[in-house]
Amino acid sequence: MTSPSRPSEPPRPEHPRPQWFRPDWQSLNGTWEFEIDWSDSGTERGLRTRGLRDRILVPFAPEAPLSGIDEQDFMEAVWYRRAIDVPAGWAGRRVLLHFGACDYDTTVWVDDVEVGRHRGGFTSFTFDITDALGAGGPGGERSATVVVRARDSRHGPKARGKQSRDYAGHGALYGRTTGIWQTVWLEAVPEVALGLARITPDVAGSRFHLEVPVSDNREGWSVEAVLSDGDGEVARASTAAGGDLAPRLVLDVPAARRRLWGPGDPHLYGLSVRLLDASGAVVDQIDSYAGLRSVAIRGTGVLINGAPVFQRLVLDQGFYPDGVLTAPSDDALVADIQASLAAGFNGARLHQKVFEERFLYHADRLGYLVWGEFGDWGCNEATAVDNQQPDASYVTQWLEALQRDYSHPSIVGWCPLNETTQLTADRVTVLDDVTRGMWLAAKAMDTTRPVLDTSGYSHRVPEADIYDSHDYEQDPQRFAADMAGLADGHPYTNTSDGRPISVPYRGQPYFCSEFGGIWWDPDGTPGRDSWGYGQAPAGEEELYERFAALTGILLDDPRMFGYCYTQLTDVYQEHNGIYRFDRSHKLDVERIRRSQARPAAIERDAGG
Repeated sequence: MTSPSRPSEPPRPEHPRPQWFRPDWQSLNGTWEFEIDWSDSGTERGLRTRGLRDRILVPFAPEAPLSGIDEQDFMEAVWYRRAIDVPAGWAGRRVLLHFGACDYDTTVWVDDVEVGRHRGGFTSFTFDITDALGAGGPGGERSATVVVRARDSRHGPKARGKQSRDYAGHGALYGRTTGIWQTVWLEAVPEVALGLARITPDVAGSRFHLEVPVSDNREGWSVEAVLSDGDGEVARASTAAGGDLAPRLVLDVPAARRRLWGPGDPHLYGLSVRLLDASGAVVDQIDSYAGLRSVAIRGTGVLINGAPVFQRLVLDQGFYPDGVLTAPSDDALVADIQASLAAGFNGARLHQKVFEERFLYHADRLGYLVWGEFGDWGCNEATAVDNQQPDASYVTQWLEALQRDYSHPSIVGWCPLNETTQLTADRVTVLDDVTRGMWLAAKAMDTTRPVLDTSGYSHRVPEADIYDSHDYEQDPQRFAADMAGLADGHPYTNTSDGRPISVPYRGQPYFCSEFGGIWWDPDGTPGRDSWGYGQAPAGEEELYERFAALTGILLDDPRMFGYCYTQLTDVYQEHNGIYRFDRSHKLDVERIRRSQARPAAIERDAGG
């Protein structure tokens, strides 16, 4: 593994939200005062009002070597502190403090005034800190001190993703993340401002639908949107902003300028959204982009822009040896997508965390298909083992993720949960309620994409759009026998101790959304420090043969719309990646690519 290098300050300097860009923003990444609060007694001990003992490099969590702390033990709470200077040019505007993500229970003070709280470790949140800043100096400049407390107890119900509840990682569980782990930034917005838009492509109508929230409805004001491409303006629309909390606009794309977004041709239109006052003066302006793309279901097929595209997905868990859940650089995000494409995959399940928006931005511009997911693994009511138990924050965070990421064309499906286990019984459980609630939330927020209730194991929503299974059988003949039942409407389903745990399959599109996981570490010994699924191949040649056989079974099944291979990279002790954890090569990637390159059955049947 390569040794991590400490990035120059400030790290991760790029704008964290490229699909909703204002020019007046300021990164708060860099060195903050920091202190571990082992017993969560910091309030009583005055940590909120005094200087902190250590220094940390934000946005890296204290568990990450890049943070400068590199602490792997459980931390009940952590504290951050830094001074901020608000530019004089921002006078008269609201100042927003954004957090990409902070794990888990966050409280923020500005000059000892509490400005907000947020619960959940995976999703973004924003606090308006204007009133806590005070009047400022004679030139309009304002300074303040920001203090952040993040509590992250090892006990109690919460979504943990793949964060181990033991001190050390083992098997498919890894290290933890505490506190700030995505970019923190300030943004200036006018007193009346545009909210985050919902951009809905309409391929059949050759248009985009926009819903643009406005913070206050002023008589005579309007919202205007302009769509553009490399040749200039494509479409323009405006509507009154005075009578609707979320004015709606339609941008019609002429046939001569129509170009779809998809793998191989990820065309993005430029989009500018402006708020105009009654005199026509620009009050607020956002730079964005949009992709004209559709997702549809036809029988057992999932169509992209009206055609079957076999989804050759790879499981991407987004861990890094030096940053843990945080990519060390923006280039690292791009490199992961490019590495996946080079191996023959056309997309990924974004697994066990809500990926940062810049990853989705790069997926949008590179034509990379992704499933938006949540950081849950193994909610289980079948045993007394409490790996993860759901609570209200599951639904709340899921809604936050759906709201933030709705407009990204690269997202072609939603999946809130992963490998839940509910035994069929004569009662409805809390997990049943949460599963259905998260599925309904996705369907209510987004009518344009298919939604899976849970990936693998306990399917509990009969009307879910997609059905799937996880099967890590390593013998290709046995794997083929497992998958053969799909031909007569009885596909492979996961069970618990041989007992059914899902509602019956009803003919939905089906895919094997986790398989493979081939353990390969020629320099390692199976055990706690080196783990993978099933029997390791006797040699590298056997690995290629097994990979080709397993993927071939799914590619050649005319009722299979895709698959997801485990996984893109090794992750800590889990050694089943196409690449090593440090992203270096351990396999002949060209051979992996060739095994997936031929048209799948659904593509052949459609003449693809």
